[in-house]
Amino acid sequence: MNANNFSLADYLQRINLETLPACDAEGLRQLMRAQLHSVPFENLDVQAGKIVSLVPEDIVEKIVYRQRGGYCYEVNGVFAMALAALGFEYRLIGARPMFYPYRRPKSHMVLLVSLGEQHWLCDTGFGSFGLRAPISLHQLGETLVQDDETFMLVQNQQGEYVLKALVKGEWANQFCFDLYPMEWVDFSLPNYYNSTHPDAVFVKQYLVMQQHPQGRTLLSGDQLKKMQGANDVIVNVLPEQLDDVLLREFNLTREG
Repeated sequence: MNANNFSLADYLQRINLETLPACDAEGLRQLMRAQLHSVPFENLDVQAGKIVSLVPEDIVEKIVYRQRGGYCYEVNGVFAMALAALGFEYRLIGARPMFYPYRRPKSHMVLLVSLGEQHWLCDTGFGSFGLRAPISLHQLGETLVQDDETFMLVQNQQGEYVLKALVKGEWANQFCFDLYPMEWVDFSLPNYYNSTHPDAVFVKQYLVMQQHPQGRTLLSGDQLKKMQGANDVIVNVLPEQLDDVLLREFNLTREG
């Protein structure tokens, strides 16, 4: 995953990372957390009636230079460019969201990073209870505490890996995936679906989420949720308040 206009120095400045991460597990953790805390998950383009561009140069321009965010293909795409620039080996993986009441196609994208014999699940673009740091596939079945949130990676009967999050005391499936790599072009159809189909959640409502060390802030439809451990604060957002909320909480503005 490369773009002609990608600059590692500009990307690191965008995610507020002052030192060059090492090409090891700690460097991977630093890189992922820095991006999660700096680049929001957001679907403002879809809500503006646009089809999200998967042209790599467009993604860099949007996220690095226009200070925007994006949904999974965009934010994980630019993360993949940084991984390549730093010398990490990775593959793009299709993942199946599992929090819907019915079976969905593999419309989510994650990354699997290889460090020696260990493989690390990375994801900077899940708008629900997304990871807050990489998870090693060697940690299968372990209870993993990341900040104030708890995750577990298990395998189902089909041999797929399933990411679970502890939500209000109950384990909730987030997504599942196998180890088969996909090409960038393979995500063009799910991207078109997520940008245009009336049943796609991104078409139905605003979804904007920013992680921070104390938790996460989420705009879902007309509700703003500030989640920090067990202390969730939820307020309704009126249409005339939207622009102020986007700027104040996510440093975003709607574009024409």
